Amino acid sequence: MDDAAAVAGPELSPSRTVGTSDARIVFTPSGLSGTVPIGTTVLEAARELGVDLDSVCGGRGICGRCQVGISPGTHSKWAITVDDDSASVPGVIETDYRGKRAIGDGNRLGCGVQVLGDLVVDVPPESQIHRQVVRKEIDLGELVVDPTISLHYMDLEAANAADQTLQEQLDDGDSLAGRLIDGLADQWAITDAVVPFEVLAGLHKAFPRLTVAIRRTSAATEGQPVAPQPPKVAAVWPGFVDRAVGAAIDIGSTTVAGHLCDLQTGEVLASAGRMNPQIRFGEDLMSRVSYVMMNPGGDQQLTKAIREAIQELLDELVAEAELDYSALLDVVLVGNPIMGHLLLGIDPTPLGQAPFPLATDRAVTGSAAQFDLRDGPQVYFGPCIAGHVGADTAAAILAEKPHRSDKVQLLVDVGTNAEIVLGNNSGLLAASSPTGPAFEGAQISAGQRATAGAIERVRIDRTTLEPSFRIIGFPHWSDSVEFTAESPTVTGICGSGIIEVISELFLSGVIDPQGVIQGNLMERTSRVEPNERTFSYRLFDNVAITQDDVRAIQLAKAALRAGIDLLLEHSPYDAVDQVRLAGAFGAHIDPTHAMVLGLIPDCPVDAVTSVGNAAGSGATMALLSATERMEMERVVASVTKIETATEPRFQDLFVAALAFPHESAANPNLDKVVTLPARREPGTEQRRRRRRSRSRSRSESESESRSGSNGESAS
Repeated sequence: MDDAAAVAGPELSPSRTVGTSDARIVFTPSGLSGTVPIGTTVLEAARELGVDLDSVCGGRGICGRCQVGISPGTHSKWAITVDDDSASVPGVIETDYRGKRAIGDGNRLGCGVQVLGDLVVDVPPESQIHRQVVRKEIDLGELVVDPTISLHYMDLEAANAADQTLQEQLDDGDSLAGRLIDGLADQWAITDAVVPFEVLAGLHKAFPRLTVAIRRTSAATEGQPVAPQPPKVAAVWPGFVDRAVGAAIDIGSTTVAGHLCDLQTGEVLASAGRMNPQIRFGEDLMSRVSYVMMNPGGDQQLTKAIREAIQELLDELVAEAELDYSALLDVVLVGNPIMGHLLLGIDPTPLGQAPFPLATDRAVTGSAAQFDLRDGPQVYFGPCIAGHVGADTAAAILAEKPHRSDKVQLLVDVGTNAEIVLGNNSGLLAASSPTGPAFEGAQISAGQRATAGAIERVRIDRTTLEPSFRIIGFPHWSDSVEFTAESPTVTGICGSGIIEVISELFLSGVIDPQGVIQGNLMERTSRVEPNERTFSYRLFDNVAITQDDVRAIQLAKAALRAGIDLLLEHSPYDAVDQVRLAGAFGAHIDPTHAMVLGLIPDCPVDAVTSVGNAAGSGATMALLSATERMEMERVVASVTKIETATEPRFQDLFVAALAFPHESAANPNLDKVVTLPARREPGTEQRRRRRRSRSRSRSESESESRSGSNGESAS
């Protein structure tokens, strides 16, 4: 932030001189054009014609945001010839420019160029307010930035229309807030601005040369926008400031991840994450609800923990970007409903049992103080969809945009509670399914989180049944020379490794379609070992896949698949065209292995993609664009909710989904890429088990009878 005196030097851009003749000006790439008087600056012309040309300093030659290119020559498309003397030569504003943004090669400052003849002016992307942003760090697609915050530099020491200085106006009884409101109207045509309580304390320090952040707000009800609210002063700073930032944070049950962005350019300035401290109260969501139920004041403990974690994350993001915390004006938060309730300080226990009522399904906006955060930013928590389908899913919908596509998309965020969305531009359905923590390594004998040393990839030879695997943090497979030479530490197996090893065991015939580890293979390989009354497969010295591990994955995958199948039954769609696997777990699942287990319905394998933290991407889009934020609220209001806990068909679908890949569903697309073990006819295994059970019963009865006879004889 520059000292006020440092920006007092540059003179104001030349005021319009109404000449006796006019000139035509065309702006590219928009194609907007019009006629303006000779002597008009390019910035002034852009404002009159509604051209998307950025400026913070109001034409004072300070910010460098209004850079344009003059396109000389003949332009037959517009019947314009641009001569060398069609634009003014660089004047004091441009020659004395010392702003932070260097003037690009061939560029001119729009506030310094006067129109002297017909002109064609190019507005480069970096000079556009609503610029497109494409980021590798986080997938925002071709997002068009539509800022809710705009910055405006003002010199209120200058005389007003009545030739009164600022001091004279104050002597006449004007307040600083009143003068600020008048100045916004005079210098920026921003009328009816509101100066909130939290801004008042900083006015004395900021005057007379200051930068004002204006928040553009609007509301939506039942998906229909209503009249915009009056512009609100979000912050004031002394001197010239050309950067305001915001943070988008995804509150997961395990991790909290955030991105800090420039609200004007969309640039991602910093990213950070940390473990959710609520884990100490319970590994998964329902265990935290149980903690609240059994511990008076437990909800307050959980609320305090997550709010402190968010503040620490915000401090870290701002420090990484080397900014002052006062530059942080917006925070967008998303998370599942239980995380949302705890963040908002609302008792989450009603979400512990059907019908899982939400306190609100609308977006919630509040001040930083209301969330126990440091003063400065406004906080926005996105809308929830249903009792266990939250704002994180709303953000994922915004990122993946199934509602804009003709193709039927299945969007799945796999976690302890899977959140599922199905549909296209004809409509969306959503549900949640209680998958439990098995996919994250819990309930697995050698399971662990995805950290260094965890097995994450597995292959099993179909003939020898020997495995090969790769661990996190080491690039070579276990059967490589490098692995043998370095002997890295193997600590366990994480979610993606569990999916792959069970899929590979099924494809190799070590596990049958009902999930039973085949003990008769002990004759063929030492990897199959007896384990009490069942068998295990030894993957590595300290990692074995037990029968209980297989059952845990079966139960989890059956719950997920049953939720998907239930949505399909409630929808008009016969099949799925695309599958998007979201979340940290989904980002590492191999699509083929997921289909082999029957996690997802059959579809072209190349149509199954991992989309990473789609919730974080959607939250960032809502942060950077008022249009996207409104779209998220509108779409969420139209989603059809299906409650799996109260659907009688869910149990039948769950039982059918226990088998690998599925008891009855066909797999024509999967059959093209892998050879599945021969499937028994539906019901064959159950009949075989019933016969075996009856046989055991007869044998036990005969044995008891014999024991009884022997006893009688002995007596």
